[in-house]
Amino acid sequence: MRLFNADGSPAEVSGNGVRCLGALLVESAPGEMDGATADSIEIETAGGLKTLTLLRAEHPRYTFCAGMGRPRGLREEELAVGGERVRVVVLSVGNPQCVVLSPSMDEVESRFRRLGRLLATHDRFPEGTNVEFATVERPDRIRIRIWERGVGPTLASGTGACAAAVAAASYGGAARSAEVVSPGGAQRVDWTEEEIRLTGWADIVARGRWVPPLPPTGV
Repeated sequence: MRLFNADGSPAEVSGNGVRCLGALLVESAPGEMDGATADSIEIETAGGLKTLTLLRAEHPRYTFCAGMGRPRGLREEELAVGGERVRVVVLSVGNPQCVVLSPSMDEVESRFRRLGRLLATHDRFPEGTNVEFATVERPDRIRIRIWERGVGPTLASGTGACAAAVAAASYGGAARSAEVVSPGGAQRVDWTEEEIRLTGWADIVARGRWVPPLPPTGV
């Protein structure tokens, strides 16, 4: 799987994207893909091999649990941004992530508007980073806003949900199993000793066919 952001830049992995591809594969050819069965699919990405387990198939919605690997480089830092110093949690979940934990959703919204773009393009991250602003509503429920690298404000992000859950469990008092809610919906994140597991759905909303452009006439 190769993935590109809205601005054309390449991305390593997308938690939502692997589910979308999994839904298409299961619907199109269940049990017939190389290295896959009707309930298990392996997808190779620039961020590592991701294994999807199909939990429920109710066309057009397909629900998967995805093994997203282990977080790397997890640490807390303080950055100067927008005229203030902000505590952030930096990590990789196959792609770069920066999480800002806040005590309330009001502060999440305020920081999202003020700092989203500034953090995504901060000098600390020479290749850019995805940014999540998160608050722990209770140990098993986290709410987030997302500023995605190469995109901007985003309704949902699978890897962003994973990053927010790991950061909140490490530094914000959340449990290692939690529902992560963004404007686009809720996903389940379970952080075990072996890996992060992400549960969510993908809907098939349209189909199309790509037709290669014709060569210039006379060539």
